[in-house]
Amino acid sequence: MSRIVVVSNRTPGKGPVAGGLAVALRKVLSEREGFWFGWSGKLTDQPSKEPRFEDIDGLKVAQVDLTRDDHHAYYAGFSNSILWPSFHLRLDLATIESHWYEGYRRVNQQFARALLTLIRPDDIIWVHDYHLIPLASELRNLGARNRIGFYLHIPFPTADALYAIPHHEELMRDLSRYDLVGMQAKRDVAAFTEFAEHQMPSTFGGHRSETIDFSRTEVDSFPIGSDPDAFARLAVSPAGTKMIHRMKRSLGDQRLILGVDRLDYSKGLPQRVEAYEKLLANNARLRRSVHLLQVAPPSRDSIKEYQETSDTLDAMCGRVMGHFAEPDWQPLTYVKRAYGQPSLAGLYRLARVGLVTPLRDGMNLVAHEYVGSQDPADPGVLVLSRFAGAAEIFPEALLVNPFDTDETAEALRIALDMPLDERLDRWQALMQAARAHNVDNWAISFLDRLAPDTMQKSSSRDILYLASVA
Repeated sequence: MSRIVVVSNRTPGKGPVAGGLAVALRKVLSEREGFWFGWSGKLTDQPSKEPRFEDIDGLKVAQVDLTRDDHHAYYAGFSNSILWPSFHLRLDLATIESHWYEGYRRVNQQFARALLTLIRPDDIIWVHDYHLIPLASELRNLGARNRIGFYLHIPFPTADALYAIPHHEELMRDLSRYDLVGMQAKRDVAAFTEFAEHQMPSTFGGHRSETIDFSRTEVDSFPIGSDPDAFARLAVSPAGTKMIHRMKRSLGDQRLILGVDRLDYSKGLPQRVEAYEKLLANNARLRRSVHLLQVAPPSRDSIKEYQETSDTLDAMCGRVMGHFAEPDWQPLTYVKRAYGQPSLAGLYRLARVGLVTPLRDGMNLVAHEYVGSQDPADPGVLVLSRFAGAAEIFPEALLVNPFDTDETAEALRIALDMPLDERLDRWQALMQAARAHNVDNWAISFLDRLAPDTMQKSSSRDILYLASVA
């Protein structure tokens, strides 16, 4: 019987996580047998080719080491200083060092060699995210002929942004080696299709490159979700209820506006605080009756652009405090650490407004989690960036342009003033969509498309998980 081999960069670890792929796939894998294979977190001059096994929260994890130079080039370098900003259309923040690409390929080759010792000829392989785009090519070069699928969790870039990425033709040729490529949103499929149909081969150095053949690769959108019913239960769990009581004692009659994000420049956090500042400036009646809580655990804080985002956000929060705070009232709270899911679910449930306004995002699971955690009798309002993939499946949210802070401020006012009957109608539609796009349906729909015969034959799947830490 064929096994499913899942390959990803991010692995769930011990302790609380802020969200994303680690949360989404934890439930998928907890119900199935299998392995987790990834980077140990250790850097060594001569990594062993033999993985070490460890049990992490009931999951078997096989670990390998990386060299310091390869990890820096692969992760902080090519993946997060070139691919991440470019895919999020922030070419101004991309830093290009040619040697990073060599390290990026070496790590993919190392993972391919390690994976090849584990897979069987009939295994089905599912690869995740931008760190591992070349993996199918490296596996094919080693002789693997398995069905291989790829899922991109971040937005796919427009053609112009793609052309600005070093070695973009090789990366696109790598994608053509997959049998199925999944994207978060229809807009991403459209951007991919635009390149595939109108690609402009390079003539650099006088050698015209060959057009890439995507005829054997299927591309479609598979919007990822969370588990909204699980978050509904967490919101009324002892830990969730404890958080609600703590916040109620602190807030009194104030209504809570909540943001939960990694501290990342793609999340639009400075623009969000500016919008809140304008809300208070334009609506004096709301002062002392609202409070913004922004939870933003640090992310990749060794990268300069992330440090600058943190500094900017610190300054903006200080400005709002200095302008509007009174001896007995603070307009906002900014917390730089992660919380466990039960505590987050309690915060989501209490919040009258969920403020999810990334400048560009693949999906944004916080939007799903907020919807799932709401009180069915008295739900809050989701204010959502139209540039998040979630906007395609949550049209009943208040959709905003996060670059237009006046528009976001007005959406906050509308959300705070929205009557109960409208809040109920919007939330019920949002909850229906969140359930339809839950993480189980997402995984099953992708795997059914990648290997329909295999998935029909087996209801219990033997899964291997190959990953490196985020």
